[in-house]
Amino acid sequence: MSEAETVVVIDDDVSLREALGRLLRSVGYAVIGHGTVAEFRGAPPPPRPCCLVLDVRMPGRSGLDLQQDLNLTGESPPIIFISGHGDIPMTVRAMKAGALEFLTKPFRDQELLDAVALALARDRDSRMSEAETEALRDRLATLTAREKQVMIQVAQGKLNKQIAGVLGVSEITVKVHRGQVMRKMGVGSVAELVRMVDRLGLSPQGPNTKV
Repeated sequence: MSEAETVVVIDDDVSLREALGRLLRSVGYAVIGHGTVAEFRGAPPPPRPCCLVLDVRMPGRSGLDLQQDLNLTGESPPIIFISGHGDIPMTVRAMKAGALEFLTKPFRDQELLDAVALALARDRDSRMSEAETEALRDRLATLTAREKQVMIQVAQGKLNKQIAGVLGVSEITVKVHRGQVMRKMGVGSVAELVRMVDRLGLSPQGPNTKV
């Protein structure tokens, strides 16, 4: 377990927040506590990997409000909801919005620890995926506009002759650009290139494709 693994506990019940902090620290996690959503929003972003242990009902904005806010910004770490007043509609809403778990108080310590371990594993995977995608974007930035066009056409399964016709260039030119694409993107097969194009969310838009 990395020293950077952090659990953020947001609950207006001070005694519960402190008890959860002691439990989580006892198994090696770093813990940050907040009493309200506003307090959390006013603090620096927690280090990653991290997860939120979030009470549903609090003074001011609720835990569900915070979940919605984070989803809108695309900044949401995995969320574990805790509540003493959980009901089915509330649980369904939270889970549909991406919550990892919804625990009703009182819950067993091990239930929380299991949920936190899963949440942190998910955030580690997400962090790794983001880093890989960023590396792909860096490689993409080294391509010329024409090389990007060729790459997308190749990923669509087109032959060099077909690509030449679409782009209005010679087949030899396509071959040269294709070789440069494979080299710059660091791939050894069309299958790898297809996966990269899909991951980057690129699509063909004709000869004047912009990416």
